[in-house]
Amino acid sequence: MVVLYIILGILALAAAYCLWVILSSVFINTRKEYDVNSRYYRCVLYSATFLAVFFGRIKIEIRGKEQVPAGRFLLVSNHRSKFDPILTWHILRRQDVAFISKKENFSVPFFGRIIRKCCFMAIDRENPRAALKTVERAAKLIQNDEVSVGVYPEGTRNYGEGLLPFHNGIFKIAQKAKVPIVVLKLTNTAQIQHNFPLRRTHVVMDFKAVLSADEVRTMRTVEIGERVRALLLEE
Repeated sequence: MVVLYIILGILALAAAYCLWVILSSVFINTRKEYDVNSRYYRCVLYSATFLAVFFGRIKIEIRGKEQVPAGRFLLVSNHRSKFDPILTWHILRRQDVAFISKKENFSVPFFGRIIRKCCFMAIDRENPRAALKTVERAAKLIQNDEVSVGVYPEGTRNYGEGLLPFHNGIFKIAQKAKVPIVVLKLTNTAQIQHNFPLRRTHVVMDFKAVLSADEVRTMRTVEIGERVRALLLEE
């Protein structure tokens, strides 16, 4: 009976948690772009992420995190899995990273609403003018000290080897906001979806370098792209 009560208690807590997440997302306006990073919805996001990492049996090995600056920055990395941004904001909870993401992610039930309140931004990759507005908005959020911003220079997930061509325009975010660029290399994240949740996955998150704000300011975006690509392709 004791075991049965424990199981029932766990199920009740799980149901209460799911209800909390659902109710929290109901009151979010899906047509509005939020420019203030909500502490409440960050709490919702981080709690859900912790549970996903724990029950997904994802072991994260972090290297070079001591390089990450205390202030705001632009984070760039390679992109192999839908878990990439999840794991990134999980290990950088103190920095409150908001990702620029494809529009479809904002239509995901509950989750799509919550990330809006955390200042995540949708980008229209087919419309250069709209994409430029997203770049300017991202720079403003950094300047207002609301969030650091995460982007994937490849623009989409890479299912092959090496790196896809970069969209170098995203580096203008760092130039406009006058902040450093943090370069993060992700290894083995693509394996998570094959193992989740029955088998453990070992993931390496390696902070390769930080390009200072002064260095970024003096470089062309193409040069920044070449530097970032070289760092991600090391080893």
